[in-house]
Amino acid sequence: MGCIAFGQQNQLDKRTNEAVFNIRGSVYEKDSYSPYKNVEILINGGGYTRSSADGSFNVQAKIGDELIISHKDFETIYYTIKSNERISIEVIGAKQSNSRYRKSSDFKRFNEMIDSAATYLKKDAEKSIKFIGNALNANVGTTENAEAHELLGDVYMHWKQYDLAVSAYKISLQNTETNSAKLKLAKAYLNNENFEASLSTYHQIEESSLSNYNKTVWFEGIGDVHVKQKAYSKAIEAYEAGLKVATTHLIAPKVTDLNSKMAQVYSDQGQTSKAKNFFSNSLSLAERENKKRAVEEQIKVAEFNNTNADYESEIVLRKQAIEGIKTIELDSIIANESPITSQKQNYKIGNALILQNRNDDAILYLEKSRKEAGEKEDLVVEKDATRKLSEALIKKGATEEGLAMIENYEIIVDELYAKKEQEISQAARFSRNIAEQQNRITSLESDRALSKSTYELTQERNKRQQLIIYTLIGGLVLLLITGFLMFKYIKQQRLANNLLALKSLRSQMNPHFIFNALNSVNTFIATNDERTANKYLSDFSQLMRAVLENSEEDFIPLKKEIELLNLYTKLEHFRFQDKFDYAIHVDESIDVDEFQIPPMLLQPYIENAVWHGLRYKTEKGHLDITIQPKSKGEITITISDDGIGRTRSKALKTEHQKKQNSKGMNNIKKRVAILNEMYKGKVDVIIEDFQDLDDAGTKVVVTLKKD
Repeated sequence: MGCIAFGQQNQLDKRTNEAVFNIRGSVYEKDSYSPYKNVEILINGGGYTRSSADGSFNVQAKIGDELIISHKDFETIYYTIKSNERISIEVIGAKQSNSRYRKSSDFKRFNEMIDSAATYLKKDAEKSIKFIGNALNANVGTTENAEAHELLGDVYMHWKQYDLAVSAYKISLQNTETNSAKLKLAKAYLNNENFEASLSTYHQIEESSLSNYNKTVWFEGIGDVHVKQKAYSKAIEAYEAGLKVATTHLIAPKVTDLNSKMAQVYSDQGQTSKAKNFFSNSLSLAERENKKRAVEEQIKVAEFNNTNADYESEIVLRKQAIEGIKTIELDSIIANESPITSQKQNYKIGNALILQNRNDDAILYLEKSRKEAGEKEDLVVEKDATRKLSEALIKKGATEEGLAMIENYEIIVDELYAKKEQEISQAARFSRNIAEQQNRITSLESDRALSKSTYELTQERNKRQQLIIYTLIGGLVLLLITGFLMFKYIKQQRLANNLLALKSLRSQMNPHFIFNALNSVNTFIATNDERTANKYLSDFSQLMRAVLENSEEDFIPLKKEIELLNLYTKLEHFRFQDKFDYAIHVDESIDVDEFQIPPMLLQPYIENAVWHGLRYKTEKGHLDITIQPKSKGEITITISDDGIGRTRSKALKTEHQKKQNSKGMNNIKKRVAILNEMYKGKVDVIIEDFQDLDDAGTKVVVTLKKD
């Protein structure tokens, strides 16, 4: 058996039955006030959720929808939504096992504070934030904490404090992740002009997890970001997807909004014809909603007509808007800052008439605008209307009246200046007060977290005996010591294995290098070129001495490696003079003594460039070795050739050559991997082809970090 009790209702703007609300509620046992979890909450319009561990739930619904609350332990409850009220469901006589107990006073106090905060959201930011702080001061769980911070974000969004709204929504999501808060966070990022963060937040939301209404909001938000980024085609694509969902599921307000936004995008792109069609749709749809929405759309389309010099259509729409504004003002007051004030519309009608050279008619509307602005103390419009009226009167020939208007204009400007100074002072005071309230909430959160931590620690100590605690501490210390010794032993073993592997790889590199060099000597001897052979052997022996000296080292100075490269490349060029020329460039800003490099790291790449790329060219090629700075403490060594490239080279190799080359390159890869493991990413190697063309060549880029 169950019944429904209502909390304090939120104040709403006048809306139609099509408006979708975020309905918050909770299910609890009446006698103990224990929360009731896993209760099914179904909306006949399609929304569905379950109550969480603390009994709370959140669901999208509109006025007239039927709320169905069901659970196996009590009779199903039916309720028709009347507004975006908070709904508290009391289950009488039910028993819920394993539910977290919460004091009735804390739960009621939280709901009362949240409802009061929502009531003052659009009226008084300071009061609203203060009530949220009081709500957070109650003994509540993470779900309520998330709800309070989401509402705090709503307050900041309404009062255009977008950076604070972002922080509030983030804290809400840290407590409990909801699609509602994610959508609001993305919107806050957008309003704060952080477009990439907004788009990223939208994309993190799974479309399948959204209700039909939120899915429309999701597509609309993505489109809004793309508009700000001037990615108009992507914006149209997102708006069209949202419009499809809204049309399919009869979400009338969003159908209107999306038609209007698509019209504006087409207008911004200069596609006037398409823009007119969509504005025609939005005008028609807005008239079916409510008077305020209809007036807003009429004014938006009037601005479009003004931009396209269709002044007659603009005037007609603004006159219709003025009639609608009269109806709206019977029930509510329209702030001077709103674009839908009658004084603004009369002023813009006067402007449009002047552009049509209908000066006499324009004067009537400008006088009406000036009079209304004066009555409503709208100094901005009064100033503009007075200035424009003086121009119209002088143009008409009523110079004396026009000059009198100029004097009035100057008086109004002085008043407006004084008012602006006062507004700036008020805005500064408002910002200070908001900051004070935010600091209070931050302090409450810190105190609450500290109190919770202290309480949990005390409870834990009371549950366990000292003997058990000491035993656990002793076991933990023993485990840490054992773990440390094992870690040290494994680290030593890994280091020893790495050193052995490096030595093995180096021992494989040297014979491979010597074999290739002796092949070159053999070629010179075979061609009876003794002088060249002797010269080659002399340089080769010098190179071998240096290689053998460095063979036991993991790293040598870059200066030595450059000398080895110079000598080796000279030897290769000695043999293939007709195949390539080479150059070694070292940037003057690099101190080659400060950098260390594994010995014989670069030689195999030069060997590959010569033997598998350049020597097969029909024309003379080029080999370039460039050493230049990349960033502070980091340089790049680039080995580039314009040989035949890796693809053609593979096609020309024998099976034996392929295996030999593969072994050499694999040795290099293994050396680099082991060295990086030992020295934390000191060396990085990238090999790439320049392009997919014949004789495109290959480039090897080695990045080297300073110790």
